[in-house]
Amino acid sequence: MFLRRIITSSLLILMIIAVIFLEWLCALAVTLFIALGLHEFFGMLDKKGVVVYRYFGTILGVLIPLSIMFRFELTKGWEFLFVVLAILFLVLMQIKRRGSSGAILGISTTIFGIIYISWFFSFLIKIRYLDAGLGLLSALLLITKSCDIGAYLIGSRFGKTPLAPNISPHKTVEGSIGGTIFSVLVALACAPFLGLNLMHLAILGFAISILAQLGDLSESLIKRDCNIKDSGSIFPGMGGALDQIDSLLFTAPAFYFYVTAILQK
Repeated sequence: MFLRRIITSSLLILMIIAVIFLEWLCALAVTLFIALGLHEFFGMLDKKGVVVYRYFGTILGVLIPLSIMFRFELTKGWEFLFVVLAILFLVLMQIKRRGSSGAILGISTTIFGIIYISWFFSFLIKIRYLDAGLGLLSALLLITKSCDIGAYLIGSRFGKTPLAPNISPHKTVEGSIGGTIFSVLVALACAPFLGLNLMHLAILGFAISILAQLGDLSESLIKRDCNIKDSGSIFPGMGGALDQIDSLLFTAPAFYFYVTAILQK
């Protein structure tokens, strides 16, 4: 399992290096992960017996990153337009169905998947399209994923105290601390990308590590509710696409708003 993780991680790193330098290729890669993540999310709900609109949800979820990629913007808050239209069409489709059993659950979980996976992860494209977006996106990926690596390495070696046993029994307090330390150290190393002082970088690294771990726990909560271990098996030893992007789902939008509000005034 450890060897498969190393091989898969190395291939993912090479893929990221290959696509991150070109804006359009980076956007396509993000769109692909969104499509795979939505497919896995709706698949988990199917196994749980929740009737969702998986094809509609996946198509609309893919349109969000593509609209950012092609800089399509009808209104200033155009993302919310997608959500409003999604709710409208979902209600119409539910009305056409016979019976109303599970209507609220089906509509709400479909909308949740679009927002949670598609909208949140699409902020990676927005970051890449900013001025100095290559450096900013590189910093976010390095800080966020260093938390995953630190939590795994420290937790597997020294972890004894359960962090959230009802959600993810293998996560430990020691691993969480290790992930935070790794994130802070990498944030300090990202000074050339961000141009912040050391204290500011340390605070940023700490905040991103907390959000990354909350993102990981949120997906673990969904998987536990659906009674499955991994969202998929596309990445040997590391699960599915959603398992790879979960820690970025909260850090990406938070980092984007931070960057646009503080660094690029």
